[in-house]
Amino acid sequence: MSALSLLFFSALILIVAGVFLWSFRRNRAAKIINPPQPLFTEETAEELGIDVPITTKQQPSMTQDIYLPHNYGMDRMVLLARDPHWLFAYWEVTATKQEEFTGIYGKEAWLSTSPVLRIYDVTGIDFNGNNALNYFDYHMEDNVDSWHIEVGEPDRSFCVDLGRMFPDGRFITLLRSNTVTTPRASLSDCLDEEWMWIEGLYQSIGKVRYGASSPLIIEELGRRKGVLPLGISSPGNWHA
Repeated sequence: MSALSLLFFSALILIVAGVFLWSFRRNRAAKIINPPQPLFTEETAEELGIDVPITTKQQPSMTQDIYLPHNYGMDRMVLLARDPHWLFAYWEVTATKQEEFTGIYGKEAWLSTSPVLRIYDVTGIDFNGNNALNYFDYHMEDNVDSWHIEVGEPDRSFCVDLGRMFPDGRFITLLRSNTVTTPRASLSDCLDEEWMWIEGLYQSIGKVRYGASSPLIIEELGRRKGVLPLGISSPGNWHA
């Protein structure tokens, strides 16, 4: 190999090495300036303060369940007038009352008797247990503690006994209710009310068109139109 060829070959090797070194440094600098972005970002945080261990104890509820007890531990019987034709009664008989009954009538008396509601009509009287105008009975089961009672008698007063009835028909009272009066089921039969006349309303009666509730106003308006409404109660007495 001639000296010229050796020199050319050495120069070529230096050029290639220089290009390689220059390319390597350029790529390294690019990585430092623009580092590769990770596929997923990751965030970390560090909480300050005291570590509180996690417990599985359930925190108490802010609201508590509210319920009514089924029994109150007292002998009682309550009677209500539901409407003109129906009553409603509820009661509680304690074990003490049962023991009193069996102590008087025998250990088998409770099982041999049946519970009965006796409804008394006590309209207009001071009821003492024996002077009711009339009465009727409802026979029930032992596990019943309330009952809807059909009386079919508006504007009447009633009292109810809860007792036990023997097979021979004897009725023994355990509890007695309060007295209630059923509401009336018809319009008032009072037709002679005295209505107060309001001067200011009288002066403006010609302007009243709607909402007039006084019978005097309605009557006056009817007279002006030549029609007297039926069933209107007015001051004084009506004469044939």
